[in-house]
Amino acid sequence: MTSPNLDDRIETYYVKVRGMVQGVGFRHATVRQAHALGIRGWVANLEDGSVEAMLQGSANQIDRMLSWLRHGPPAARVTDVAGEERHTDKRFERFEQH
Repeated sequence: MTSPNLDDRIETYYVKVRGMVQGVGFRHATVRQAHALGIRGWVANLEDGSVEAMLQGSANQIDRMLSWLRHGPPAARVTDVAGEERHTDKRFERFEQH
């Protein structure tokens, strides 16, 4: 019996990052990290000072991206990362900053 390959199934995950995450290059660094990991989706600032992102990739890619988001770039101070898997048929072509 073989285990499911975590690189085959595409997952979509919505995440909200709170803390000192605006004005510190968080979105730009997130785009660079997503490109490095092969993640697709987007990242955007919210009016409440947090950052939201939609991540799409394999389970392994998503796990590595979530791990990075818990710290962010050096100037950021992340206090909370909350997210949930989203079920969608939409497939993003790239990772963008909004």
